[in-house]
Amino acid sequence: MSSIQPSAGPGGEPAAEAVAATPRASHRAPRHRSSTARAVTVLVLVTVAALVPLLGPSVALSGTGEAEAPGTAGITFLRTVMFAALCVQLGEVYAIRLARRVPGAPLDREPRSWAAYAAVAGLVSALGLASVVATGNLVPHQLSDMDIGGLYASRDGRLALLEVNAFIVALLCSRSRRPSTAALPLAAVIVAEALRAHPPVEDTPLIGTGLTLVHLTCGVLWAGGLLQVLRMMRLWRPFAPEAGAAVLGLYARVAAVLFAAITVTGVCSTLRRMPPSTVVDQLTETAYGRALLAKVLLVVAVAVLALLARRRLRTSPDPVAAYSPARGEVIVLAVVVTVSALLTALPLPIRW
Repeated sequence: MSSIQPSAGPGGEPAAEAVAATPRASHRAPRHRSSTARAVTVLVLVTVAALVPLLGPSVALSGTGEAEAPGTAGITFLRTVMFAALCVQLGEVYAIRLARRVPGAPLDREPRSWAAYAAVAGLVSALGLASVVATGNLVPHQLSDMDIGGLYASRDGRLALLEVNAFIVALLCSRSRRPSTAALPLAAVIVAEALRAHPPVEDTPLIGTGLTLVHLTCGVLWAGGLLQVLRMMRLWRPFAPEAGAAVLGLYARVAAVLFAAITVTGVCSTLRRMPPSTVVDQLTETAYGRALLAKVLLVVAVAVLALLARRRLRTSPDPVAAYSPARGEVIVLAVVVTVSALLTALPLPIRW
């Protein structure tokens, strides 16, 4: 049986076409397997993030003896959407400010803004949460169940109305010539959430409000800023990869400070709600503690991915080598945002 040999060039050497074809064939399969693995990983994490609002409350409350409040799953979903909307909008403002500090960054070619869509999503979620407050923290089944005028008579109602109005203003700002002004009404949403989480009947509510304010602000900038930086890197990769890597480097330096602030405020908030002698027990025996433990483990995973991305950014000759671990980081951060929303809907731990 005759075999087909590659054509030879002068001196009996294989032709350039044959030489070039060999490495392309040898690398195709690994790239395909790598892409498939990444796609499966992303699908699993997105599925987990989608299931947390639906199954999270029942799983966290199972066997604790704690009663599930009406509409816990719905409130978790609405607050997840609200937090995600804050991340997208403030992340865009933050990342653009970082990009302006990079010489030669192609600022005339920014990723398409998602701010308006995020503002609409935030507005819908704020309206949903306001409807729950207007029904006495119950799930409304018809319009007559809601006391809209009663929102002005309660602290939670006024905060809910503030959030609705803030997202309306943010939507208008996102469509204006200066979309960065949306940061002001969005800051009002964060303040409202911090106040809502610590009612006046709580011990030292101002301290708790301050801790939550810093924690939520840093978390939003961390997750939202990374998302927008990665969008810039992907868009600029064909013609300005160094600029994208430089923006990620600036983000990484600030992210270290954000992570430290998140860790300190998170530990302080936990110790305020769980005395040190009861933390270990409550992390496994209460719904709030279980959700908090899940969040801590996810944040540890995020920190590992962030360190890997930072290492590649420093040592790899490829300016976009840090893109893959950073993309994994932002996906896990999306799950962290969902678990954080779950924490706001679960009953607070008992101070033993």
